Amino acid sequence: MCGLVGYIGNNAVEQTLLDGLKNLEYRGYDSAGIALNDNQNIDVFKAKGKLNNLTEVLSNRPKPAKNSMLGIGHIRWATHGKATTENAHPHLSNDGKLVLVHNGIIENYQQLRHELEAAGFVFHSQTDTETAVHAIDREYKKSQSLEQAVTAGIKLLEGAFAFCIMHKDEPDKIIAVRKNAPLIIGLGENENYIASDIPAIIGKVKNIIHLNDCELAIVEKNKVTVKSLDGQILNKEIEAIGFNPEVISKNGYKHFMLKEINEQPVIIRRMAQAHLPESGLPVCWGSKGCMLDLNRIKNISIIACGTSLHAAMYAKTLWEDWLQIPVHVEAASEYIYRANITNANSLVIGISQSGETADTITAVKQAKEKGAQILILTNREDSSIVRYADCTVPLNAGIEVSVAATKSYTAQLAALYWVGLYFAEQNKSLSASLLASLKQDLLELPAKMEEILSNQQAVQSLADKLKNFKDMVYIGRGINLTCAMEGALKLKEISYINANGYAAGELKHGPIALLDEQMPVMAVLGPGVTFAKMISNCEEAKARNAFVAAVLSEKAAVKESFFDAELRVPETNETTFPLLANIQLQLLAYYVADALGREVDQPRNLAKSVTVE
Repeated sequence: MCGLVGYIGNNAVEQTLLDGLKNLEYRGYDSAGIALNDNQNIDVFKAKGKLNNLTEVLSNRPKPAKNSMLGIGHIRWATHGKATTENAHPHLSNDGKLVLVHNGIIENYQQLRHELEAAGFVFHSQTDTETAVHAIDREYKKSQSLEQAVTAGIKLLEGAFAFCIMHKDEPDKIIAVRKNAPLIIGLGENENYIASDIPAIIGKVKNIIHLNDCELAIVEKNKVTVKSLDGQILNKEIEAIGFNPEVISKNGYKHFMLKEINEQPVIIRRMAQAHLPESGLPVCWGSKGCMLDLNRIKNISIIACGTSLHAAMYAKTLWEDWLQIPVHVEAASEYIYRANITNANSLVIGISQSGETADTITAVKQAKEKGAQILILTNREDSSIVRYADCTVPLNAGIEVSVAATKSYTAQLAALYWVGLYFAEQNKSLSASLLASLKQDLLELPAKMEEILSNQQAVQSLADKLKNFKDMVYIGRGINLTCAMEGALKLKEISYINANGYAAGELKHGPIALLDEQMPVMAVLGPGVTFAKMISNCEEAKARNAFVAAVLSEKAAVKESFFDAELRVPETNETTFPLLANIQLQLLAYYVADALGREVDQPRNLAKSVTVE
């Protein structure tokens, strides 16, 4: 969940590292630091809080006698030990010669710490990472080779890690190594980079190498050598970066989140063009085709976390109706710690925006070991989770910088929609006329999304009314329940208002006790069989003096002034309504958070890529 960078070359190392860390801020962090090797000494600079605090520390130091040629940097999201300067990375060996930054969790750190303390090593932080520093330093004192020390030291570590490591006595290289945590090498001319994600090096290099698990890279100014941990030199594929610097620019928007909300029509139009050429034609899977044996599938499990879990819940409602196959949805963090009835007749779907979500990767690995077919939906085709896939559906939503997922979530919903249509078409569980109608609904969504985004006055007005409440309830039924839950999560994530989503029919089984004039209710009223029941649930809320707002279709018939506020969306089918209502709720969360002065793109305590379990 942390972000790390490394650089060796002729540019100003300090500024290069800071620029890279700035582009990784979306990952979430609470402290930052860099280490510079100037051929005379390892200098470490750290600060609690945002990068500007680190910049201030750097500006107040005595200027070095000569420019550094290499350095490493880090932004930390606290796991072991509080967010303090002492716990911030980089971490140094006791003699000040070896330094490293780390992304991941070392699970056996307590045992190692006791062993190293008994051997005379002194610890200065509460982190798991410092055990790696001393373990590798102990090996260096034996071999006097950084490569050998890293190879021997990491064999003692259990868990997940990506490291950048430097040593004062080997000032011509940085060692990078990974296991269960992402790490890439950026290839330049007379310079090379290391990073935990592509945004750190966008605009700096055109080509990259992805390190796989248990691979070590010796990164020098003019070359990169990648080896297995047994010392075998590996020929790695060089890949072109598929993004340009514009993806990490706000393009005139106040926040990345607002920019990404407004990108959604383009993303869905592109997806529809790729998979639904016309409503009367078969669904196109993609250039490689569907690599799944559909005849084997007797049950489906969808595994995800956070926002992706809400997309999975949407698919369950949709697919069980369309396919008449049991669909089970579970949080990956729960799936991996219990017995699961998964076998060769199971299709297990992992959904992860980043493709690096540790819990989801572990769950998918477990399912694959039991013989299940694996389908992966991810926004990053180059990510770790793809290694376990029998088939992959790329979302192609582009890099999402804001921590709160918006465009990637909508892309997940649309992808699950067309995949469901493909399955239904293949097993003939829906009539040709209904399939054509459902396809047409998806094809029309981009224009309807643009209509919503072109008129945001109503949602801004509602945000102004809701911004001073401390708590809020979102309700929905059927396929709209997950829309309500996701809307509540968005508001909670970025505004810090305690918003919670409930099945509307469950209000009277407990949550209704919360309702009064201080507890507003947001109802998601899509067309279909649950609409009348939702009106009744809203009546119950109004009877308790709650402020009741609603998202509903523009032609939905309700009594005048029944709701205290309305957010209307263009008419659409019951199954596609959540994709339109979702945009209104994203905008509502954004405008409430912005009105409250929150850090919209980097909400406290949250990270974009949750790479630890």
